[in-house]
Amino acid sequence: MQSALEIQGARHAYAEELRAVSNLRSKALVKAFATVPREQFLGPGPWQILAPAALGRREYRTTEDADPRHLYHNVLVAIDADRGLNNGEPSSLALWFDALDLQTGERAIHIGCGVGYYTAILAEVVGPAGHIIGIEVDATLAARARNNLAHLKHVTVVTGDGAMLEPETADAVFVNAGATHPRIEWLNSLRVGGRLMVPLTTTVDAFDHTGGGMLRVTRKPNGYDARFVSRIAIFPCAGARDPESNALLADALGAGSLEAVNSLRTHQHDADATCWLHGKDFCLSISEI
Repeated sequence: MQSALEIQGARHAYAEELRAVSNLRSKALVKAFATVPREQFLGPGPWQILAPAALGRREYRTTEDADPRHLYHNVLVAIDADRGLNNGEPSSLALWFDALDLQTGERAIHIGCGVGYYTAILAEVVGPAGHIIGIEVDATLAARARNNLAHLKHVTVVTGDGAMLEPETADAVFVNAGATHPRIEWLNSLRVGGRLMVPLTTTVDAFDHTGGGMLRVTRKPNGYDARFVSRIAIFPCAGARDPESNALLADALGAGSLEAVNSLRTHQHDADATCWLHGKDFCLSISEI
């Protein structure tokens, strides 16, 4: 087993690699990845590892031993391999967290917090003056997250359906599962200036993983700015999917560029040439607010 100093060194090198790969702007986020011990959230090794390049094949590799340094690479780690449920790809989460632009003292909601590792990253960024609420629908995972995060007094873990979130003011909402549409409850939770990150996705494989784009929504005094940050493949958000929205999103993804989206509308209006995706309760538009 490696020494604590060697593991700390691996963690710092991992954080610096994420800074370079994901072009991170936030020094606090880099420090968080260099500080939070991933091994304390994933249970004892050996671990089942999935490299990003192997996503289509779903072939896990089991580490040869329980050295925590195996976890400090840009790899996914199985939480439940039979379900294809993983602790996600660090470079992608780092990219999205950087776009979320969290600041010291802010209040954020993490929907789909899993075992809590990335919730702990968010908590490190906002610091003790902030507050992170982690929501997880799977009771077993929620219990693990609650235990893993018990030492952080500014983190609360709730067992429940994050798609049914009761509106409460937040600076940021991060949805860690694929939705076919942004829930109005998530939008209503944002203060003016608040940010929502939500993967808008359609079903893509036998594991019921979904693919599409990570959307960043910012609430402004006069509406919602909306821009896609990246492509994404992710586990589905059960309470935020329906067949009609899935079909509309699939058509939009097939017909238009993610880069064309500039705003999100919630008011009722007839579909027109500016509608990138015209849904029942929302519209993604190519027009600025």
